[in-house]
Amino acid sequence: MAKATTIKEALARWEEKNSLKASEAKEVKLYAQVPPVEKMDASLSTLVNCEKLSLSTNCIEKIANLNGLKNLRILSLGRNNIKNLNGLEAVGDTLEELWISYNFIEKLKGIHVMKKLKILYMSNNLVKDWTEFVRLADLPLLEDLVFVGNPLEEKYSADQQSNWVEEATKRVPRLKKLDGIPVIKQEEGEEGEN
Repeated sequence: MAKATTIKEALARWEEKNSLKASEAKEVKLYAQVPPVEKMDASLSTLVNCEKLSLSTNCIEKIANLNGLKNLRILSLGRNNIKNLNGLEAVGDTLEELWISYNFIEKLKGIHVMKKLKILYMSNNLVKDWTEFVRLADLPLLEDLVFVGNPLEEKYSADQQSNWVEEATKRVPRLKKLDGIPVIKQEEGEEGEN
């Protein structure tokens, strides 16, 4: 089998294709490398101006080496083999969007470091209980969440007696959008009014 593509090799290909130095770019797309990237190595720290980084559709198992990305606002890691959210501390003060659907995440430990996160797309992961989901309430700016395809959401959506949106927004009240649908909250005192 072919040896994995390193971040350094992926960046060299990107620079050749885009006729631009990766260190100067605001957006870098390293998704679907052939052979796939398996490690977020130290070469990522050269992306000092990067605001949007895509590493989707690779075989990455661990989030790492984001310390040099002081301007990173959007990180796309969907369709990898990531099992937890450790490694995000370095971008906790800048990251506004995290796209991490189709991975193997069961626990949301470590998510609380994301002080500016507004959008979290984490559908089709393995979160199965409310104790993990409630960690999302620690994100002061989170307003758009895609959580469909997690065992917790599937269990509640399949149960005719429960309302997934109601249960989820009760636990994370700031949400404005859940699974692509705007959350409409009944304001107190509004119920009987016309």
